[in-house]
Formats: sequence, structure tokens, C-alpha cells
Amino acid sequence: MTTTPNPARFVSTETQTGFHEEICLHLHFEQQVHRTPASIALVFEGRTFTYQELNRRANQLAHYLRKQGVGPETLVAMSVERSPEMIVGVLGIMKAGGAYLPLDPAYPAARLDYILNDTRASLLLTQQRVAAKFASVQIERLCLDTDWAFIQQESSENPVNKSTSRNLAYVIYTSGSTGRPKGVLIEQRSACNLAHAQIQAFHIQADSRVLQFASFSFDASVSEIFTALLSGARLYLASQSALLPGPDLLQTLRNQAITTVTLPPSVFAALSPEALPHLKTVISAGETCTAEVVARWAPARCFLNAYGPTESTVCATLTECTADGQEPPIGLPLNNQRVYLLDPQLQPMPPGEPGEIYIGGVGVARGYRNRPELTAEKFMPNPFSQEPGARLYRTGDRAYQLPDGKFMFIGRHDDQVKVRGFRIELGEVEVALNRHPAVQQAVAVVQLHEPSGKRLVAYGVTRDQQKIALRDLRNFLKETLPEYMLPTAWIQLEALPLTSNGKVDRQALPLPDKAEVDLRETFEAPRTPIEEALARIWAEVLGSKQANDEWLIGVNDSFFDLGGHSLLATQVVSRMSSLFQVDVPLSLLLAVTPTVAEMSRTVEQHLIEQAETENIRRVIQELRDIPEEGVSALLAQAGQAALSWRAA
Repeated sequence: MTTTPNPARFVSTETQTGFHEEICLHLHFEQQVHRTPASIALVFEGRTFTYQELNRRANQLAHYLRKQGVGPETLVAMSVERSPEMIVGVLGIMKAGGAYLPLDPAYPAARLDYILNDTRASLLLTQQRVAAKFASVQIERLCLDTDWAFIQQESSENPVNKSTSRNLAYVIYTSGSTGRPKGVLIEQRSACNLAHAQIQAFHIQADSRVLQFASFSFDASVSEIFTALLSGARLYLASQSALLPGPDLLQTLRNQAITTVTLPPSVFAALSPEALPHLKTVISAGETCTAEVVARWAPARCFLNAYGPTESTVCATLTECTADGQEPPIGLPLNNQRVYLLDPQLQPMPPGEPGEIYIGGVGVARGYRNRPELTAEKFMPNPFSQEPGARLYRTGDRAYQLPDGKFMFIGRHDDQVKVRGFRIELGEVEVALNRHPAVQQAVAVVQLHEPSGKRLVAYGVTRDQQKIALRDLRNFLKETLPEYMLPTAWIQLEALPLTSNGKVDRQALPLPDKAEVDLRETFEAPRTPIEEALARIWAEVLGSKQANDEWLIGVNDSFFDLGGHSLLATQVVSRMSSLFQVDVPLSLLLAVTPTVAEMSRTVEQHLIEQAETENIRRVIQELRDIPEEGVSALLAQAGQAALSWRAA
């Protein structure tokens, strides 16, 4: 039973500042267009769009959407690849008065169908090459590429605004503990406060270059888009392949001279700060930041550590970090946010004592879409505020307060986790696992696995002790779960360990061992020196140690079925390039089913091509110094060398 909080005990931790809270995001953007119409607003693969041009396109779309009935509180779904259409769509929907619902085209069809049915969105903005993902959904579609000929006939003037700051801006779906994703409702005033507070905190100016890195379906994209477009800066889009952690992302940051970027700490760990002289402000967000990441990135630039759930509009706290060897705190509240550390009776905790984080202020979401019970559970009246209607969001996160007032994150008190910056409810994974016809009972946990970091591991009991291979389980889960929610290890047990009260004892679950990758039904050991070298690289990167000279990784095993992900893939490519002296694109390893055998063939082909190129180059060089009759002999020699490589 809760008790009434004692306000006399409580010292509010908040940052109160003024902002134009009655003006919506798109109106702030229009003001920026008026100030700098000819400045470049958006850059994508060599194409540039000025603020005036971007505004004109968004206006044409807005007028078209108005004719389709879009207005305040109308939810418009949008599923597009990374492209200028993404930004035009967001602005156009808001200018029409509506709110946007971002849908990642990479999500499973079943998940996309569920979200659209749950929201009852009136319209879907998409692209011709993406539209097929929604073939089974009854919803009106508008393709921003092939239908643009009709859209561009509309007026390019700013439409008359019909929205207020209390209208919906966007809805983003996050993982749900009951097995159903839940949609978070964010209003215009909350998103406006975020953008203006972060523009100030991130030191974004007209000459800033902001990279849009986060998935469109994650709330960090809101921060990236509007901190740039409301400040006169340049927003840089890039294809998915250009944002792959490692050499591709590094090249993008360097070639575009990016000055401001927000990344998870695990991505920062895969990059080299020395190669990025233009980068001035880096923001770590999405997961717990380590002292090692700060030590590498904080010198000579502004390093900020940010914290905040989607329900508090992207960011709730922030702090600038220095390389002092200490784990960084999550900082102080963002402007117009309030943070409280409370015990189970909603009493404030004194400095140094851990408590649960409750968030109040402008950033608190309206609630969850079509989930009144969950909204009532997570969003409550703010007993510490005199403002009518003020509410608190209960985060489930734990922290304590340092003497300087900053908060130090501890962890969760429930089953929500973060893996490589992705928010995952273990309950949703477990519901999907238990839908498998051969699974009797299953649980999911996150474990620290060297050298790959945190990974999701599934444990289960099967009916009649049926054997389920990890790859088959993952293929089943792919029908409903996105890639980042798939377990990277599957451990079958005769029974799950239980506590004295009959609940699963997660602490007693055995650690994964060799059995997790022992897929002997289709196992085939490496057959060539190249396959052996690749299998050894994979084993080292994935942390699968060989025992008694027995191969743990076979030529037909999939990199992802063994626990691989994009961050580990960068390590594999780096080691392959160093060992074989070949340039293998990271995208090849991120194919649907990359195996040792496939990668071996790729390496062999690159070696052959390099050998042929070197021989031809040598032939051309020598042609300058020999008589005509010697040309045929040299060309024959080069061809014979190429044939020898193929035979080898």
C-alpha cells in the first residue's frame, strides 16, 4: 500500500526554462525556412535539398494529404527506405495536421500487420519497392516515388496550420512485455521541447552537420531530424549499408565531415576517433556507457551521455563527460524535465540511496495507444507538482544520486533489457518462443558474452524432448520478431530451474557452452585452408573456443545463427582483410545466410581477381620494353597464371 509522499522531504531535481511550447515542430521549421531559404537542409548520396526546396515538397504533400482527410489527431503510417522521401513525409504529415507512425520495412510482415491493425491508421505512405510488404493489409497507400507526379500538382505554399501543441506528433511502437508491441503517443509540445533543449545542449549551429543514424522506427531519429532542421544545420542521410558499424560508418562520418552524431556505446567502440577530425559533438545513448568509451572519445571533443525512455520523449537526462576513468553518470534532467528517485511507497530517496526513476515534466507521453490499463499503470498523477494534470512516468529503471545532483544508472528491476542500444522486453521474446509447436516452456535472458558483449539467450523445455536447432528456432521467430530480438543461443533443458515459490530461477540457468553451436545434423568441418582460416576467425570473434582440435564451426553454419551481429561482422571483415589482403565488403557478411563456405568462395574469387589484375599490370608494364613478337608470349603467361590460381 502506498503512502502519501511528503513534499517537505523532497527537493525537486528539474531544469525549468522557457520555450515556445504553443508552436508545433513544422511551424518552427517554417520559421527556419524563412530565415535561411537557400541554405542546404538535407544531403543524401550526393543530392542536396535547400530549406526552401524541402519546405516546398513537404507543402505539396501536406495539401494532398489534407484532401485525403488528414488533420489533427489523424495517424498516418509511413514505411520507406532511407531517402529524402522519409523527411518529406514526416514534415508533410505534420503540416497537414496529422501524426506519423514510422514502420521499418525490415520488420516481419506479421509485426507490421499487427501495428497497422492496432493503430487503425488511415493511410500508408510508402515507396513502390516497399509496398509489397503490406499486400495483406487493407489500407489506402500513397507511394511517395511513383505517385509524386500527382502530389507535385498541389500548392507549394505553407498550408494554414490546424494543429496545436497538444495534438499528437508521432507514435512509436516499442517492445511489449505481454508479447504485443505498444505504441507510445508523443505530443507536439514534448517533441518541440526536446529539439530546442538538445540544440542548445549539443551546440548545434548553422554550420553543423548532423548524421541521421538511428532507425526511423526508433525515437532517436526524432532528435536527429529536428535538432538539425530547426537550427539551420545540415541533416545527412545515408543508405543502410553506409551506416554499418566499422569501416563503412567511419567512411561516412569522415567523407561527409559530420560534426554531430548520436550512437550507442557499442558502436562507438567499433570506430576510431582519431580518423574523425571534424567530429565535434558525440552523444552516447541507448545503453549503458562505459569509462573506456569515454576515455577514447571525450578528449578534444564534447562527449555527452544521454538517458531517456521513449515515454519521456527520447531524452530525460544528459551530462557532459570527461575522461576521468570513472563510469559516467546519466546526468541532470533536460530542460523542462523532472526526475524523481522514489521508493515503493513513492517516498523520495536521499542522495546515495538507490531508487526507481520517475520522470515528470513536458516530455511525459500521453500514454499508450489502445492500452488504457497499461497507461494507468505506468503513468500516474504527479504528487509533487502543483500544475493541474501533471503526471509521472514510472520507468522501471533504478539509479542513485551523486553529491553534485547527477544521477548514476544502476539497472532495471524488471525484465526489460537493452542489447546494442535496442530496447527489448524479455516477455515479448518469451511469448514468441512459447508459440513454437515443439516448445513446452521457454525463457529468455541477457548474458554478458566475451568478446561479443551482451547477447540474448533462450532456454527451453521441449515436448517429448524434441531437438530444435537454433537456426530453425530463429527462422520461426523471424515471422513475428525483428532481427534484434532474436536469441543468439538456444539451450534445451530437461526442466527449467525453479525458486521456492515456483517461479523460474533465472540465476540458476546454466551458462551456454559448446552445445549452443553444436548443430551436428548438418555439420561439416572445414575442407580447405581458406575455410579453416575463416572458421578460426569466426570462432575467435564469436568466442567459440576450440577444444581438443575439434571444429566448433562448420562450413554450412550461418554467422547469425552462431550469435553474430553487425558489430561482430566488422571484426570478421577486418581480420579477413588483414589475413588475406583482400577488400571484402561488409554487406556480403550481412547477407541473409552468410556461411563459411560462401565467404570462402568470395575470398577465393577476390584472390583470383587480384592475381589476374597484378599479372595484367605487370604485362602492360613490360610491353613497353619488348618487341611486338614477345607480346603473345606474355599474354599467354598471364592467362596461365590466372588458370593456376583457379586450380589452386
